[in-house]
Amino acid sequence: MSIEPFTTAYYRAGAATHACACDLQRRLASALRSERGQGTVEYVALILLVALVMAGVVASVKGFKTDKGGTLADALLNKISDAIDKVKF
Repeated sequence: MSIEPFTTAYYRAGAATHACACDLQRRLASALRSERGQGTVEYVALILLVALVMAGVVASVKGFKTDKGGTLADALLNKISDAIDKVKF
């Protein structure tokens, strides 16, 4: 019995494994270089920044001892709550 068929099958399996590994490496490198979704991330960060600023404004306005500050803060909170309630996912 010759060992050549086993050697040939071994080399073919090795070549197929190498080809799969190279393809996987190429796909991974392409995915890492891709900028898909970058605009979404920036948009979400901007929304979070605006929300943080609004929360700071509401907190600072509520800190005033006058009645107008509390009324303004409540009006802002009501408007924000209404806007959030209108958002549909």
